[in-house]
Amino acid sequence: MTNKGKYYITTAIAYTSGKPHIGNSYEIVLADSIARFKRKDGYDVFFQTGTDEHGQKIELKAAEAGITPKEYVDNVAGTIKGLWNLMDTSYDKFIRTTDDFHEKQVQKIFKRLYDQGDIYKGAYEGLYCTPCESFWTESQLVDGKCPDCGREVKPAKEEAYFFKMSKYADRLIEHINTHPEFIQPVSRKNEMMNNFLLPGLQDLCVSRTSFQWGIPVDFDDKHVVYVWLDALTNYITGIGYDADGNSTDQYKKLWPADLHLIGKDIIRFHTIYWPIFLMALGEPLPKQVFGHPWLLQGDGKMSKSKGNVIYADDLVDFFGVDAVRYFVLHEMPFENDGVISWELLVERLNSDLANTLGNLVNRTISMSNKYFDGIVTDKGIVEEVDADLKAVAAGTYDKVAAKMEELRVADAITEIFALFKRCNKYIDETEPWVLAKDEAKKDRLATVLYNLVEGILIGASLLEPFMPDTAKKIAEQLNTRIRDFEETKTFGLYESGTKVTEKPEILFARLDVKEVVEKAEAMFEQRRQEAGETEEQDAALEDVIDIERKPEITFEDFEKMQFQVGKIIACEEVPKSKKLLCSKVQIGSEVKQIVSGIKAYYSPEEMVGKKVMVLVNLKPAKLAGVLSEGMLLCAEDDKGNLALLTPEKEMPAGAEIC
Repeated sequence: MTNKGKYYITTAIAYTSGKPHIGNSYEIVLADSIARFKRKDGYDVFFQTGTDEHGQKIELKAAEAGITPKEYVDNVAGTIKGLWNLMDTSYDKFIRTTDDFHEKQVQKIFKRLYDQGDIYKGAYEGLYCTPCESFWTESQLVDGKCPDCGREVKPAKEEAYFFKMSKYADRLIEHINTHPEFIQPVSRKNEMMNNFLLPGLQDLCVSRTSFQWGIPVDFDDKHVVYVWLDALTNYITGIGYDADGNSTDQYKKLWPADLHLIGKDIIRFHTIYWPIFLMALGEPLPKQVFGHPWLLQGDGKMSKSKGNVIYADDLVDFFGVDAVRYFVLHEMPFENDGVISWELLVERLNSDLANTLGNLVNRTISMSNKYFDGIVTDKGIVEEVDADLKAVAAGTYDKVAAKMEELRVADAITEIFALFKRCNKYIDETEPWVLAKDEAKKDRLATVLYNLVEGILIGASLLEPFMPDTAKKIAEQLNTRIRDFEETKTFGLYESGTKVTEKPEILFARLDVKEVVEKAEAMFEQRRQEAGETEEQDAALEDVIDIERKPEITFEDFEKMQFQVGKIIACEEVPKSKKLLCSKVQIGSEVKQIVSGIKAYYSPEEMVGKKVMVLVNLKPAKLAGVLSEGMLLCAEDDKGNLALLTPEKEMPAGAEIC
């Protein structure tokens, strides 16, 4: 196959605060499928992944564990690498931000940016989110919380170095406007432009003094390099970048990256901070940044306290590597979040893998053994029904390649399974068991089975980047090799007279959903028991959270506030707002219009008819251009989830809350 040139793909490096759950593991499998497809399609691929190992959170976790931060990250990095290997990922380099070569280059980069005036020393006073390791201004908060993770922020002040982001903002805006492929999907691009770039960029804090676990600023040892300047530069340090101008041949060959594959939650750092750092260094920008959606648990949030976190190795124990790869790749939409549940996993395994694919391979090999002692021969007895099967098989590569060009991996897999479904339909159309009863149609039967084997092999060859072990097993059972992509465009290359295996292997056994769910629940219960917690203790912990106390108020202060029961009689979304609902609330004989930031938790239809608790004498204000005349009372947990407060017993609209 013709060499189509280099293709450099990266994942975000995994943060070593703990073992990644299946939603985190999805990214490495997605990147691997793209890397494998590109390799097979004729590209010289370099695939890099790794771990992000510095920061305050890790320093705190290490202290809690009674070990050094380096010991802590060594343990977690080993776990992460083990998971990536378990999922059969074909990365070429696994970088750690504690690698000596990386740390030295980060120090060089920091000094270079300082010397050229892009970094300056100052002091930072703002609202700090420890989990995200980010400072925020009051205006950037969402409902008073961190806009990234929704957790509490606390006032903080410290000496710091800053990067002059605004210096490069106009240049970045121009690049995004002239390179529509740079940020994908398009919805992510619009979010970055409208929410961050166009309103104006603030200078970015790039050093810290309040903790020590980071790369030291070598000319000012009170400071360590802040997370993003450290972590983001892995994409160039890992392939041989040198800030002094002595970059390796590998760097010159591979950079710019063809694809940064990241989660949608960190798209801002990769499409604003990272390009600006590169501009300051005089380096080309990556060709594309794709912010993939999240994989969410269907029966509620994964929670360590609930003991229900799903890890990749859990799923592999239940279903096998390729079944898990298939599920996470096929079930993730292009832009919207996907859902994982034990029931859905079993359903997909039974319907798609065991039935559509596994049963097709098993039936075809079994019939070849039953009717021709396993020898597959093309007798050339062609009928009209054959033409469509051949056309579908020979045309599948082009369809798959077109989807992969757009990174629509789930759709690419659907195209391959459309071929397997066409093969199953061909069995129903030709009825080999009927042909076998007529000796005069023996050559036609042989041709039918040959066509099936050929169709299966083409499909398996296209499936290899996504389910490599399954593709290999199919080819082995057909006693042949996996084909390259160019060969899949031609129908009829399977060598006539080849003998298939005598005993076909069951590729995917059907599972009982009830048994799987019970087994999963037992696993979670054992996990809770091993942690020394019972379900009752978990439930008690889930019901209790501590929040920061506000200053005391007097009874007179309280008396100024008027609370009443209201009934929502109408509700609609606020135009051009992602968070707001506008409710008409009946309070006694009066109807008030109240705007609330609860769109993520309630639909307008759910709201209508609810009895709610209302602060009725709040000074009216406009939110997103809509007048709000009060406030609906909600409870909020430590994850930022909201629930409306409602009367325990039936109360009339207007009843006073006292």
